[in-house]
Amino acid sequence: MKAANNSSATSPGIPNLAPADTDELRWQAVVARSAAADGEFIYAVLSTGVYCRPSCPSRQARRDNMRFFDNPAAAEQAGFRPCKRCRPTGASPQEHQQQRIAELCQWIQRTEHLPNLQQLAEHAQLSPHYLHRLFKQTLGITPKAYTSALRQQRLQAGLSQATSVTEAAYAAGFDSSSTLYNQAALGMAPASYRDGGRAQQITYAIAPCPLGQVLVAMSSKGICAVLLGDDPQQLAADLHQRFPAAACLQQDAALHDSLSAVIQLIEQPHAGIKLPLDIRGTAFQQRVWQALQRIPPGETRSYREVAISLNAPNAVRAVAGACAANPLALLVPCHRVIRSDGALSGYRWGLERKQQLLTREARESADA
Repeated sequence: MKAANNSSATSPGIPNLAPADTDELRWQAVVARSAAADGEFIYAVLSTGVYCRPSCPSRQARRDNMRFFDNPAAAEQAGFRPCKRCRPTGASPQEHQQQRIAELCQWIQRTEHLPNLQQLAEHAQLSPHYLHRLFKQTLGITPKAYTSALRQQRLQAGLSQATSVTEAAYAAGFDSSSTLYNQAALGMAPASYRDGGRAQQITYAIAPCPLGQVLVAMSSKGICAVLLGDDPQQLAADLHQRFPAAACLQQDAALHDSLSAVIQLIEQPHAGIKLPLDIRGTAFQQRVWQALQRIPPGETRSYREVAISLNAPNAVRAVAGACAANPLALLVPCHRVIRSDGALSGYRWGLERKQQLLTREARESADA
């Protein structure tokens, strides 16, 4: 019987796992009965002729009696049959869990008054403690953080239609004006948001850099965008699209120091810079971006590793989505997140730039 080829594509400057290394990592996942690895591969037992998902609770086989495959079809082609206990050809327990939470989220979105944890548990017919753990494990955020983000979305939608901020606040589920100002993360005062952000001013500067062109934009709170590209006009257009109602003014001289610091970060990744940031995103995006800032230069993490670090091993796709939505290139180093096999994957500013950044960081780490 022949196992599937586990070799991965080669990416210059990125270490790739040899087949033996990949099998060793898969073996460790089987030993841990890792549900997070379900769907990544399956394993087959030579003595029984059965193949299983990594989290299968069956008695563990010896390492030398086991073979790994990329998917059930490859295992069946090699002559193995599916396990009747873990049913590797159907939806995994993890997928059932994701579906259950997805249905609960849809119910939350349909409710007029956002429910608390007890009400959610009663609707899901689960204990509050178990629901809280299941919800966070699946989405990476707590039910309270999810409903808070939904309340904010309702506020943002309502501010443009309501006759007053107070009316929009109560309609969105805020119980008082003080709660609104303490909890709403709009990036500006609610009244300014209701007016389309017209009272907000964003200054920006553009300059050549080793990666092409870089734009650095700053609000009254701090740097709110770092964009990479080849065309200065396109970068400015991207900024205006992100802040359509704000007054975006190019002031190269005023932002000279901040711009120079960002360019220095490209040339000297380990130097580090301390600049005030105005990071706007959902509760989960904020958590992902904070995790990315903890990855040292010269090192990488897989999307799954980032999800696990957030105690949300099932939220791999959500982590990838947060990386794609990152508005602060370099300062929030989403380029340090790669695929599990060591290959590069999507980078909103281009895979070539991602490769250049990782190669620079790896070279500087080796020289340190």
